[in-house]
Amino acid sequence: MKIVADTPTLFTPEEAKALGIITVPSCAIIDGTAYRDFLDISGEDFLALVNGGAVPTTSQPAIGDILEAFESTGEEILALPIGDGLSGTYSAMVSARDMAENPGRIHVVDTKTLAAAQRYLVRKALRLAEEGEPVSEIVRDLEENIESSLSFVIPADFDFLRRSGRLTPVAAKLLRTVRVVPVLTQNETKKRISLFIIKLSRQKALEAVAEHLKKVGVDENWLIGVCHAGAEEEAAKMLEYLHSQFPGAETALYPLVPSLMTHGGPGCVTIQVIRK
Repeated sequence: MKIVADTPTLFTPEEAKALGIITVPSCAIIDGTAYRDFLDISGEDFLALVNGGAVPTTSQPAIGDILEAFESTGEEILALPIGDGLSGTYSAMVSARDMAENPGRIHVVDTKTLAAAQRYLVRKALRLAEEGEPVSEIVRDLEENIESSLSFVIPADFDFLRRSGRLTPVAAKLLRTVRVVPVLTQNETKKRISLFIIKLSRQKALEAVAEHLKKVGVDENWLIGVCHAGAEEEAAKMLEYLHSQFPGAETALYPLVPSLMTHGGPGCVTIQVIRK
């Protein structure tokens, strides 16, 4: 079995090669030019462009690139893209599957998540495959993990959100003026981003997320992942705090790729959990 994913899993090309998986790159588009994650632009260079005033948009991998990945192997394929609704990649992979020879060997799963949680699903699928579990059973196992996942975004640059169209000018000005910190999360369908809570500081926002995770029952059987867009020091401190609140849980810290930084903007931090 071969796993095909996309760069929102945060695997570098070197990591993907070492694991034996195929990752197709998502893109950040700036001034009409598409920059593929890892291949055409680094996170540092992307942030430099954005901090200089560039307003990026995103693009899912081209269907041609996905089809090429599917047809690069004759093995059964388990595709684990970023969640449907968070990107068009899931739909693109379904379309590419239908175009491929012997589409029945290609299984496309809606992960309903991204970043650290999506990365965990890939690693678990690899482990189960190594243990000899068939694809159908792997999919059933992953579906239980998928339904448990939760994601939270704490943005930092309200002007970026305004320029990108994710906040109205009035809302961005209000948030900046009154110095409040919104926390965004996935809605119940996991296909849209909605407001979770508003606090007066990022620390209070972090504490509110932690309290919610306690109510959910996060413990040593969960993974807590914190990702960031050029805010490694702050993200590390947040992860340290979460580790103190959930000492038995596995924790991980990752930088976001440009295609994901486009959504939250410079300085954003994401907090994700998924039951293992």
